[in-house]
Order: sequence, then C-alpha cells, then structure tokens
Amino acid sequence: MLQCIAVDDEPLALALLEDNISKVPYLNLVAKCGDAFEATKVMQENKIDLIFIDFQMPGLTGLQFIAGLSQKPMVIMITAYKQFALDSYDLAVVDYLVKPVSLDRFIKACNKAKELYDLKMAKQENINYPAEFFFVNADYSLLKIMFSDITWIEGLRDYIRIHLKSTGKPIVTRSSIRAIEEQLPDSKFIRIHKSYIVSVDSITAIRKNSVFIKDIELPVGETYREVIEQLTGRKTA
Repeated sequence: MLQCIAVDDEPLALALLEDNISKVPYLNLVAKCGDAFEATKVMQENKIDLIFIDFQMPGLTGLQFIAGLSQKPMVIMITAYKQFALDSYDLAVVDYLVKPVSLDRFIKACNKAKELYDLKMAKQENINYPAEFFFVNADYSLLKIMFSDITWIEGLRDYIRIHLKSTGKPIVTRSSIRAIEEQLPDSKFIRIHKSYIVSVDSITAIRKNSVFIKDIELPVGETYREVIEQLTGRKTA
C-alpha cells in the first residue's frame, strides 16, 4: 500500500483528486492539503511514499516544494500548465498530468509509481545478496543483462536504450529510466542527466558539462552536477 498525500489550492480539484485516489486499490490517502506548507507539516508527521501536487499554488509552488525536500518521495505533478513539464522532469517526477485528467490517464501514472515502489522494495530486500544482472523485455523475450556489460543507458520517453560492451546494437525495452535506475547498483552507475545513466567504470573523461565514454559525449544535467563533483572530488563549475 502506497501512503500518499494530495496537494492543491483549488478545493474542487482536490476533491476530484481524492475521488480518483479512492479508485486505486493500492493507494491510501493520508491527507489532503491546500498548500505546500500544510503538506510539509503532514510529511513531518507521516511516512509518505507518493505526492500528488499542483504546480501553481500561492506562496510556494509545487516545483519549489519538491525541490526543497531533502528526502523525496515519488511525485506526480497535476496542473493546467503544459509548459512546465520539462522543469518537473529535471526533478525526476514519476509523471506530469495536465488538467482535466481522465481516470485512465490517472491510473496509468499511478501504475508507474507502483512499479517504481515495487522495484525499490525488491532492491532493499535483496541488498545483502546483490545480483550481477537483471532481465528486460526485448525482442519478445526476457533478455539477461549483466551490470558489467552496460556502458550507458538512454531514456526515450516510454522506452530506454541500453548500450553494451559486448555488442554494437543497443537493447531497446519499454520502461522508464527511473524504473531502470532503481534496479542498478549505486556503486557502479550514476545518473548524469534526466535522460542518461552511465557506468562509472566506462567513463574515460569528464569535462565541465560532459561525460565521455571513449568518443561518445553525453551531457551532464545541471541538477546532476553534484554527482560528478562527488565522483571526481573536484568542482566542475
């Protein structure tokens, strides 16, 4: 069961959100909040797995609220403004829903969150028995991918492309980059961009805004710069 909160300054929208949440059997609505400050108080008193939050709110926007959290639950943004979608993905939100939201689209977003949650729980349960591989659906089969064979991974909307040392042809599978990231060992892989994960062992050079894997140059996102600095022990600015 995912413990969630709903945050929206519009009472009508908040009521509709509550009704949609009630239709998803694996969601438990802990609280409804009219603004980000109320949500902060609820999160201080409860363990929250998932936040449904509006983008534009008085005082503190949904994006500002999420960016300020030290421990980030999963987030689904719900708003009337399409133009802020890119900003929200920089914070690795699970999904971005534009009002009015149909029930089937809402459930699809919730299913993404549930998938991520289940992967995270499985990873925690197996932490003492680290795997050296995982499986993905590709070419009508479950393909075994060794962690040691991966050089980098590219996110393509609802698909990802896994580049391997053993073959020049990448593996394409239907998944989100966030879901794959949950399966990878933190000691061997780092997220450098909203669309890229790289194998630490495969990195051959680093510049201010780029990571190189031999002759392949991949961009480093602004919000992931700190990860590179921790890896190198040097400021990249």
